[in-house]
Amino acid sequence: MVEPLFRTEFITAPAAGLAVTLGGSEGKHAVNVRRMRVGEGIQLSNGKGLRVRGQVSALGNNSLTVAIDSVEQEPAPLVGLTIVQALAKGDRDELAIQAATELGCTGVVPWQAERSISKWEGAKIAKSVERWQTIVGEAAKQSLRVFEPQVSQPLGSKQLVASVKEYDLVLVLDPTASVGLGSVEFTDSTKSVAIVVGPEGGISDHELEALEDSGAKRVHLGAPILRTSTAGVAAISVIQAKLGLWG
Repeated sequence: MVEPLFRTEFITAPAAGLAVTLGGSEGKHAVNVRRMRVGEGIQLSNGKGLRVRGQVSALGNNSLTVAIDSVEQEPAPLVGLTIVQALAKGDRDELAIQAATELGCTGVVPWQAERSISKWEGAKIAKSVERWQTIVGEAAKQSLRVFEPQVSQPLGSKQLVASVKEYDLVLVLDPTASVGLGSVEFTDSTKSVAIVVGPEGGISDHELEALEDSGAKRVHLGAPILRTSTAGVAAISVIQAKLGLWG
């Protein structure tokens, strides 16, 4: 059985042989929802690469104590994958970032594209960013990832174009592109990659032109036209395979 993973901040540095208390919302979830029991294996992480393994040694009403067996600071991924996800109606954008997190993305950028039906305005911005952060946080724990992706503030199209220079490679998913994602080569100098996913109505010609002029590369995902909820997931899968994540 794979030990479940919970997030926590460590007041003091954890070490094998010590004990740590998991409290707050995570402790409550572990005790009352996951029904953890004394003697069961458990993992703890701060979301910044630290993986602590141990066993539940005591239970409280809304907390538990973990006897630490091992502590490991895992290295960050060699290539950071950021998904720039256009806002979409319903929960399609949320499904996209959830799956992208499970597949190893390291950053999430909400994009208010020209054709986005969903709009984040006023007080909704902070609430929506917080919701997306919760979604990727839960997805990271579910997939036992010790690095939790960070959700940035939403960008408009002009801001997105200006941000292209911040990455070593920006791939814009466009079914009309002449180059397929499978033909893209990743060199040792490619340390940061952004994957731009459009909304339901697609990326406008103006946006495509501006992104390409700024240095982004347009690529297609073959003949099928994928939804905004699956395009980024497919792209990350291809990239991770190329990077050797799955051997």
